[in-house]
Amino acid sequence: MEKNEQLTDIIKKVIFNAPIQKVWEAVATAEGIAAWFMPNDFEPIEGHDFHLNSGQFGMSPCKVTMVEPPNRLSFNWGKDWTITFELKELEGKTEFTLTHSGWDIDKVTEFGAPHSAVRDNMNNGWTGLVNKSLREHVEA
Repeated sequence: MEKNEQLTDIIKKVIFNAPIQKVWEAVATAEGIAAWFMPNDFEPIEGHDFHLNSGQFGMSPCKVTMVEPPNRLSFNWGKDWTITFELKELEGKTEFTLTHSGWDIDKVTEFGAPHSAVRDNMNNGWTGLVNKSLREHVEA
């Protein structure tokens, strides 16, 4: 097996029947993120350090790296990952793209699990979070 085998980014692209501002508030406020993802102390300020309450895995350290309301938000999650939310207005609806990058076949998480093992679980988890939890939150 080649040493530089790459794990691809997780990308979820969906269209919500909701205005862009409502979707932005769901992904760029502590209350919004808690409603569909995890409890947190997020603030939409570049450089802000915050934590996601990952339940059994404890508090995951994060840092906001980009805030461009209402179209783009990025934050570092843990030591390796970057989460990016991109929003595009479509005549009263919103195209939403989530990208979870930073996967490396040679790395392990803070909890000792290889990225290759965690990626599939996270990919499935994001599918449910975006298509069900976030959709229900913004389309309610």
